[in-house]
Amino acid sequence: MSAMTFVYLIAGLVLLVAGAEVLVRGAAKLAAQFGIPPLIIGLTVVAFGTSAPETAVSVQAALNGSGDIAIGNVLGSNIANVLLILGVTSLVAPLIVSRQLIRLDVPIMIGASLVTYALAWDGSLSRLDGTLLFSAVIAYTAFLIISSRRATAAATADDEFAKEFGLDETPKPYASLINAGLVVAGLVLLVTGSNFLVEGAVSLARALGLSELVIGLTVIAIGTSLPELATSILAAIRGERDIAVGNIVGSNIFNLLCVLGLASLVSPNAIGVAANALAFDFPVMIAVALACLPIFFTGYAINRWEGLLFVAYYVAYTVYLVLISTGRPLAEVFGDAMIGYVVPLTMVTLLVISGRAWKTQRT
Repeated sequence: MSAMTFVYLIAGLVLLVAGAEVLVRGAAKLAAQFGIPPLIIGLTVVAFGTSAPETAVSVQAALNGSGDIAIGNVLGSNIANVLLILGVTSLVAPLIVSRQLIRLDVPIMIGASLVTYALAWDGSLSRLDGTLLFSAVIAYTAFLIISSRRATAAATADDEFAKEFGLDETPKPYASLINAGLVVAGLVLLVTGSNFLVEGAVSLARALGLSELVIGLTVIAIGTSLPELATSILAAIRGERDIAVGNIVGSNIFNLLCVLGLASLVSPNAIGVAANALAFDFPVMIAVALACLPIFFTGYAINRWEGLLFVAYYVAYTVYLVLISTGRPLAEVFGDAMIGYVVPLTMVTLLVISGRAWKTQRT
């Protein structure tokens, strides 16, 4: 394993994060100049923009024939977004969960997870599957725009958004050209960064004897989730805690519908889905999405102990991936202990807490 492997990985991650930041800011300002309300920009450009690294990496991996990285990146990112990023963010400050998120967006995230699993059940994602997924994200985006126009946006929220992205500034000459240039620059950085990251990840997988799927589920997944991590922690610190949660849920929906949809559409052949992913990683992603309902429902907040539970589960998940990939004898024992005892005990505890919370709200 050469030093260039780590150079590719580090350079790829830096370019991805920088590209996402430039792309989001340029697109947000450009959209505002055409009269698109800040609320709609936040629900579409910003939420989807934080998933731009996942899009770039998975599409590039699909074009290169590295289907395991494309699949692993999305599954791993969705698992990391909830367990790691929400967990760490809630340790910074307990997170507030809006009722709309529980009633609408989390069920959509669960539904998108189940639909993607069903499409991948035959062992591949074809162009037809990609068309269905991408059509769904278009419908979801249209629904967001229509519902946002019907809702009455709070002026303070719009002001905060405008200040964050500099939309309250007086337009300068040639501002449209400058912002369009930022969008182009962001796309160039994303594509370049994705090339570096995929190249480095494949080399690392081969050098360590790990499968490309495991590398996609861990190293690349965490790397491409850095924009979500930065956004959520910053939102929590600033007191915009509902934004921190909404960013994660929206990104997970986008990852499944748009990222996998686009990757399936551009891939020369159908993207193969590994048996291990179908048997383990897809169910874990679905279980994590389902776990959001009882945790979010308890007081409409994510407390610090729940965040610590999320982080602990992510550490256990990562340890299991490494053990099973390297053929360690403890892998089977560790997996049996998690599935047979720890997970059921956690689910029972969450159900009991949710039941008590529901009774309290009813009285």
